[in-house]
Amino acid sequence: MEKLDNNAHSVFLLSYHLIMVVKYRRNVIDYKVSKRAEEIFCYIAPKYGITPEEWNHGKDHVHVKFRAQPKSELSKFINAYKSASSRLIKKEFPQIREKLWKEAFWSQSFCLLSTGGAPIETIRTYIESQGEKHEQG
Repeated sequence: MEKLDNNAHSVFLLSYHLIMVVKYRRNVIDYKVSKRAEEIFCYIAPKYGITPEEWNHGKDHVHVKFRAQPKSELSKFINAYKSASSRLIKKEFPQIREKLWKEAFWSQSFCLLSTGGAPIETIRTYIESQGEKHEQG
């Protein structure tokens, strides 16, 4: 059972799977490029209340599993990430410019999936604990 996140006013479990594809599906992602893309993701994520959990890649795409907070603005985060990582990756790996000559590294589109909710036992435990807190207060 996944542990619930919380802040001052709420308890939540917001888990996502993000898939981003390289522009024109060019095969330019190797281990080094993937590692650098992941580092940039991990650097930007906390500013948006995002917690990276898993990272994986193919030659033309990446998969990221992450958790978010209710205040997280996912599309703003994804756009900020894609913009910063495009600029840095193309600067740091000049060989990529041969296959991607324009500014963009990533395709404009992305796939973002929610990865489930809390099991019924977790919801029941939360509801029951709220009653206990109320009675104590």
